[in-house]
Order: sequence, then C-alpha cells, then structure tokens
Amino acid sequence: MKVLLTGAAGQLGQALIASLPKNIELISSTRNGGPGLETLDLADAQACRNAVKNHCPDWVLNAGAYTAVDKAESEPELALAVNASAPEAFAQALKEQGGSLLQVSTDYVFNGQQSSPYRVDQSRDPLGVYGSTKAKGEEAVEAVFGSSGEGLILRTSWVIGPVGKNFALTMLRLHQEREELGVVADQVGCPSSTLNLATACWCAVQLGSNHEQPLPHVFHWSDAGAASWFDVSVAVGELGIELGLLDRAARVKPIHTRDYPTPATRPAYSLLDCNNTRKALGLEGQHWRQALKALLEAIPK
Repeated sequence: MKVLLTGAAGQLGQALIASLPKNIELISSTRNGGPGLETLDLADAQACRNAVKNHCPDWVLNAGAYTAVDKAESEPELALAVNASAPEAFAQALKEQGGSLLQVSTDYVFNGQQSSPYRVDQSRDPLGVYGSTKAKGEEAVEAVFGSSGEGLILRTSWVIGPVGKNFALTMLRLHQEREELGVVADQVGCPSSTLNLATACWCAVQLGSNHEQPLPHVFHWSDAGAASWFDVSVAVGELGIELGLLDRAARVKPIHTRDYPTPATRPAYSLLDCNNTRKALGLEGQHWRQALKALLEAIPK
C-alpha cells in the first residue's frame, strides 16, 4: 500500500513516520522538502493535485495544516488555502484517479457552548478563522466522497507530543524558567498524544482499505478523560519532577480565559466523544495523564 503523507516534519507527521506499519510504502512530504522528503506546499492546490497524479497513492494522509490559531485571524486567505483548498484538491484528484483520503481535522469545528462530549454527527459551528477553514476542509471532502469510506475525517484535540511546538513542551520549559505560571482553567477538553494519535491514523488507513467492512466517514480521537489547560500544566510539572526532567515545578495559578486575551476565540468546551471511534478501530483509550507521561519519557535526549 502506498501512502502520501503531508506535514511530515510536524509533530504528528514525525510520530506517523516513527510508527509506520511494515506493509506501507510511505512518501513523506513537507512544504520545504529536505533529505528523504518531497516538497509539497499545501497552499498550492495544483501542486496537491499533481502530487496525487505523479505518485498514484492508495491513500493521502493529510496531517499537514495551518495550525497557528491566532495568526490565522490575520492570514485568513493562507489558512483557507492550506486547510480547505488542499484537502479539496486531494479529494478531487483521488476521486478521479482512484484512492482514499484521511483528513486530520480538529475540535475547533465546534463552538464549545455545550457541556457534553461532541458526537461525530453534530453540526459544525466554528468560532474563528482556524476552525472555519478546517470545517470547510471537511465539507470539501464530504462534497467529493459523501459518506463513503474513501474520504475519512479524523477530528482530534489539544495535540501534544515529544517533539515540535506544543503546550506540553512549552509548559515543561516554563516550569524550569519561572517561579509561577498563570494557566487558563475554564477551557475543558482532552489532550491527544501524537504517539496514540498516530496509531489511530494508521488503524483507520489499514481498516479503511478493507472495503468489505466500510468505516464511518467521521472519527473523533483524543486520549481518555477530561482536563483543563491548568490541569495539564500541573501534570507536566509533577511528571517532569518524577521523570527527572525538572529540578522543581513552578507554582501554577488558575486563571480565566478573559485574563489571557487572544486574537482568536477558543472553544470553552471541546471534549470529543471517542467511544464509537475506539470501537470501530479496535483501540482502547489511554488516560491523558498516562499518555502525557509516555510522551515526556519519549522526548529526545
């Protein structure tokens, strides 16, 4: 099976490469290319179509995205090109040539105004540019593939990993540098370790290749449990000491979202209901604190 991976240099992309199943021939791509990497700019829809035509992949695993949530508010056209036009181009080319798409999406397609986990069948209602462009990417995939298993959408939340730029690694650094941290405590969701998320993605690709047992076309994946950003920050400090990554932990003070204004509005509640996904993929959910410990242990020395 041949898979074209986008965003190979990102935190999820690196986890996907590290956990590559033996039966998959991987073509890894990034915007700037590099040793062993194809050059593919997701802002160029024609380049996305050409990549499918040139490589003839069985799957495109679109892990690349414009993820700078606040910056997207001032760069809506670029965010739209990467998050919506690219998956549309992949879908159209795959539909024409033959092949399937796994589109990695986000909890930000919801408005965060409910108090129970979001189901896969709930209506999209994004708050800002990032969420809006990711929602349009989902809609484009559905417009091409409908609800068939050829176009899979996997929404995830609060992605953290042992490499790259993410909240867990930022908190680890700040615990070492500061005496006190103020961290938002009134936004609730669940972290998603790239180590577990990569496993879910590969399971979806492999099971999705068995057309005799079609999968649902929308999945939700995060680690198990619920947390605020404050909870995660406290856990990073505690686990950092336990694992010898920190000499000490900073004091973490809970603050309100209003005390930390940002250009983009974040969902106040973005917990995803992952039960059906875990059943479909045959995977158990790992509690987010256990997953956090595992990814801290996996930080390159």
